[in-house]
Amino acid sequence: MTDYIVPCLIFFILAHGVATGTNVYSALMEGAKQGLLVVRDIFPPVLIMLTVIAMVRASGAIDLISNSLAPVVAPLGVPPECLPLALLRPFSGGGALSVGSEVIARSGPDSLAGRIAAVMLGSSETSFYTIAVYSAYIKMKNTRYIVPAALSADLAAFVASSIAVRVLLGA
Repeated sequence: MTDYIVPCLIFFILAHGVATGTNVYSALMEGAKQGLLVVRDIFPPVLIMLTVIAMVRASGAIDLISNSLAPVVAPLGVPPECLPLALLRPFSGGGALSVGSEVIARSGPDSLAGRIAAVMLGSSETSFYTIAVYSAYIKMKNTRYIVPAALSADLAAFVASSIAVRVLLGA
């Protein structure tokens, strides 16, 4: 079934172009030009953000911050193994996935930390990446209210993930 999706999609696009008198090739070229302009606008902030994340992670700052925050978040039910994930997730999906994989590999997929890490990955957003991409695309300079709102939502997602796993899975 899946082998036929792309050819059928191409056929329907061409058929629609013929039926409506649209020059499909010109429309495709115009879309490609617009896509390249979007990439040109969002690439610099994304590159800077990814570079900073790599530097912070390589410096060991994530582990230092995680160890400092462990006693603070313990009453909220967030396992200390999941703190690096919670710190990286708002910045980098790939970095968070890497840390989440490490937590699951170390603690086990059925452990409390492994389950909470999996739910955290699925219930939160790469907030700074999203803010960087969209604000660069619409050329917005002032993100003063967006950042605290996004970080508050991420914190709520991380705490809710821990609570949901404990309540629903009885851990």
